[in-house]
Order: sequence, then C-alpha cells, then structure tokens
Amino acid sequence: MAELQYKCPCCGGQIEFDSASQNMKCPYCDTEYEVETLKSFDDVLNKEQGDNMTWETNAGTEWAEGETDGMRVYSCNSCGGEIVADATTAASSCPFCDNPVVMMGQFTGALKPDYVIPFKLDKEAAKKALKKHYEGKRLLPKVFKNENHIDEIKGVYVPFWLFDADVDANVRYKATRIRCWSSGDYDFTETSFYSVLRAGNVGFERVPVDGSTKMADDLMESIEPFDFKDAVDFQTAYLSGYLADKYDVDSEQSITRANDRIKRSTENAFASTVQGYTSVMPEHTSIQLQNGKAKYALYPVWLLNTTWKGKKYTFAMNGQTGKFVGDLPVDKGAYKRWLFGLTAAIGAAAFAVSYLLWLL
Repeated sequence: MAELQYKCPCCGGQIEFDSASQNMKCPYCDTEYEVETLKSFDDVLNKEQGDNMTWETNAGTEWAEGETDGMRVYSCNSCGGEIVADATTAASSCPFCDNPVVMMGQFTGALKPDYVIPFKLDKEAAKKALKKHYEGKRLLPKVFKNENHIDEIKGVYVPFWLFDADVDANVRYKATRIRCWSSGDYDFTETSFYSVLRAGNVGFERVPVDGSTKMADDLMESIEPFDFKDAVDFQTAYLSGYLADKYDVDSEQSITRANDRIKRSTENAFASTVQGYTSVMPEHTSIQLQNGKAKYALYPVWLLNTTWKGKKYTFAMNGQTGKFVGDLPVDKGAYKRWLFGLTAAIGAAAFAVSYLLWLL
C-alpha cells in the first residue's frame, strides 16, 4: 500500500498527524495545519500545470517581383552587420560600430516587413536630444561636448518581431504576516504563513523583440514604447534616406525572449494584487498561451556610436517619440575632485553634529 505523504509548505519537511492537537504537525519547524486545509492545499498542487507557450510565427511576407530593385545591401567586415538602403544612399560607415562598410550588391532574401513606423523626428532633433542628455552632468568629459561627435548620428530602421497572445495564468505565492510584541522581560514574534492563489486572463498585443544581434536588447527596450498607431503597411519608399538593419534573428529564435517578457509582465501584474503581507514570494507560475501570433515590423531609431579612451559608447533615440538613452563616460579627475569635496562636506557635517551633541 502506498504511503500518503504531505510536505510542509513552510520548510518542505514531511509532516505527520499529531494526536495531541488533532492537527498535522511538522517535526522540523513545529508548524501545525488543519487536515482539511492541508488537503485543499495538496489538491491545488496536484492540479498545477507547467507553462505552455507556443506560437504561430507566420511573420513577414515574400517580396513581390521587382520590389527590391532599388535596394542595396552593405556589409561591415568588422562586426558582420548587414544593412539595407536604397541605391542613392551613401553608406560610408557602419551604424553599429562606425567602421567602413562595403556594398555587397542588390538586396535578396529575407522577408518583407508587415509594417513600418516612419521616422517622425529628424537628425536635428536627435542632436538636440544628445545635448540635453549630457546637459548639467559635471562628471562628463569635455570631449563629449564636441560638435564633431554629434554629426555621426544615423537613422536606422531596426527589425522587430511583434507578438500577440492571450494568456491564462495561475500563480501561487508563499506569503507571511509577522506580529511582534513584548511581555515582561520577553519579546515575542509570531509568523503566520499563507498560500495565496491568483488566476486570471491577460491579453498582450505587439510585444516587441528586436531581431538584430547587433542591437543590445536592453538598449532597445529602454527606448520603448513605440506607438503602433503610426504604423503603416510597409513600402520600400520609407527607406529612402535611411538605413535598415537586416534581421539575423528570426521569429522562431525570438520566441524565448517574447515568452520571458510575457511571463515577467504577467507575474508583475498578478503580484501587484497581493497586498497586506509582510513578505510575498512566488512559488509556482503556470502560463497557458493561446492565439499566439507574430508579425514583422521596422521601427525607427537614431544611433550614435563614439569611442573615448578605447571604449565604445552607444546612444539610441526613439525616432518616433524622442526618448533618448545611453551610458555616459565619467571624467575620473572630476570624479575624484567631486568625491573629495563630498567626503569633506560629510566630515564637516559629522563634526558639527558631534559638537552640538557635546554642547547638549
């Protein structure tokens, strides 16, 4: 006969029936449970499912005959990046690493984007955004304020896979409430443990995942969101005067990142509803994805790459909304002077406080 075993929700130890209390009791942490409560919890565990996140990745379409006649492919021998532009574009340097690029010939292969969001902001707007980005930053090296660096901004259409899905989710949390009090010479702490369940439906539309290994995922996520209301059906005319990154991560390869973003967003949305506890820890998440589909789009991005003291710095601006991001270098000399001044100020403040306490 098989032995029925229950695990303690608090410590994971095997719990047993305690005849004195008529409850289930853990011999390791001394936590007691009512039999029916524990059985209900065990039923929940037995019904839990793993994630099921599958997609129909029919993103993009085939190019029509003659549609790519005016498009050319440029390749960078340094980083391996391939960009697409019209035949009149003079692409002299790579938008990703600033090294020279060479024209490989007429564009062939790949898929035609379903949508494109045209550039709404021009190069001048990108220049102003860069100036504003380092405005007031006293630790920024002066070389970054040189106008020559600003002129290297390039407008690039970045490939994105857009994922739509409906999600049925179940999340179980381990939560605690802690109560402390004193009596006589003793301090007491009572910890109550709870199993909190959340279930519901969430709809996701156009979750973006960039399809280029040359574009850092965190950089592209930092300039989100793009407003899809400005998206139009793709036409090659929108590439005129700009570059377009040729995707090297297809929709199938992007599924893992899309699933991560959807799962993380779902967990965060559900976690925000678990309130009134001292601590909350997710223990199990089940994501059942339905109607998963993907589309292919080009989104507008202004890029600036510049090198200072052997290190490359990349800046990006959303070509639709103007959101600007990028790391800035620190002038070590200015930093040391600032740190010395801060230390001196803290020391003076500490001395003043000590002196006042001495007077009291």
